[in-house]
Amino acid sequence: MTTRSRRTSAALAVLALALFSALVVPDAAAAATTRARASLLDIENDVMCTVCNEPLAVADSPEAYQERGFIRALIAKGETKAQIERQLVVQYGPAVLGRPPAHGFNLTVYVLPPAIVVLGVVVLLITLPRWRRRARAARAQPLAGAPPLDPAEESRLEEELSRYGG
Repeated sequence: MTTRSRRTSAALAVLALALFSALVVPDAAAAATTRARASLLDIENDVMCTVCNEPLAVADSPEAYQERGFIRALIAKGETKAQIERQLVVQYGPAVLGRPPAHGFNLTVYVLPPAIVVLGVVVLLITLPRWRRRARAARAQPLAGAPPLDPAEESRLEEELSRYGG
């Protein structure tokens, strides 16, 4: 296996790991938090006041107090965070969520940024070796198309260089 193919294999493995962690790990973390007991503070940071268009945690309006009361009642019933968020959407509409739901067109919000990063890394992995090969080839070759020096100019050049070079 050549050095180049090892580098390419290693780069592809890193890309696969990055893509896997970007797509799977957040889902596992979200699943773990939905099973946990919901708290008002946790939910307030993830939902919006429908009147103020601010996070519910900082909103100060009668509507915000009404939403907090609704959330407290659902917490008292023992509902999970996911269940409470679904009830909030039913009660106030999808604008109550701080983050768009991960389905349909909104899925692009979650998929597009990691895809762009992966694409950028792939482009760099392809173009950087090509640029390096071109640079090495350009350094290895003398200037193409330059006319050769005549013997008188070449001896003058050597004499000038020897004077400055020691």
